[in-house]
Amino acid sequence: MKLVELKERIQNIIIDIDGAVAVLTMNRPKALNALNGDTLGEIVTIMDCIAQDDSIQGVIITAEGKGFIAGADISEFAPLDTMGGRLRAELGQKACTAIEKLEKPVIAAVNGYALGGGNEVAMACDIRIASTKAVFGQPEVNLGIMPCFGGTQRLTRLVGYGIAKELIFTARQVKADEALSIGLVNKVVEPEELLPAAKEMMATILSKAPKAIAMCKVAINRGKEMDLDDALELERDVTGLLFSTADAKEGIAAFMEKRPAVFTGK
Repeated sequence: MKLVELKERIQNIIIDIDGAVAVLTMNRPKALNALNGDTLGEIVTIMDCIAQDDSIQGVIITAEGKGFIAGADISEFAPLDTMGGRLRAELGQKACTAIEKLEKPVIAAVNGYALGGGNEVAMACDIRIASTKAVFGQPEVNLGIMPCFGGTQRLTRLVGYGIAKELIFTARQVKADEALSIGLVNKVVEPEELLPAAKEMMATILSKAPKAIAMCKVAINRGKEMDLDDALELERDVTGLLFSTADAKEGIAAFMEKRPAVFTGK
């Protein structure tokens, strides 16, 4: 299914297609875009569709209103028992993993509160650009629970054990400038510059060879789970695959001929 065909079936996320870029806007502003079960399921459905839609080469995730995603929808937590809590964690992890494993670049344009599940969605993206009004945090221990959409793992990998433990144990929120200083975000811009900055960065990425970007993402994401020898072997393997592509031949020829490369994704 093409992404354009999915637009009318999705209730909580606005899907805009800007050339080869899908701009996904979280759209539950009255709830500060809190992630209910339906929204998590929609993220999975959208990512599955984009993975199969060759017309979409990149994704930007942003939101309506003051919040990027202010966490999970706590109103759905009250009736959960042991199995229910585990299943909700599984659904949240499935949504974030679908973002992370998409073999296309994903940029989070964080416009406001990115708390709990919101920070976990942002961390599942490849790159995070934050508005000066953005705020990040994992407040779950205030509720007697814990980050469970991947937060204990992705935050640690992004900022290190010490800072991750501090932020998770204290539930302290950090503003955009501190998020930049600890490596949680890549860039901070003024609110009106947020979406243009994300689109500009995405345009730069999409000017490169698509298969090369995809394989870089695979090597980085899978390699961080391996020891160095296995990760280097993975790097060799995907490099070998890339050398067989038309884009590699074009890129090398263009360099030698001192002209811009024209990549076709083949």
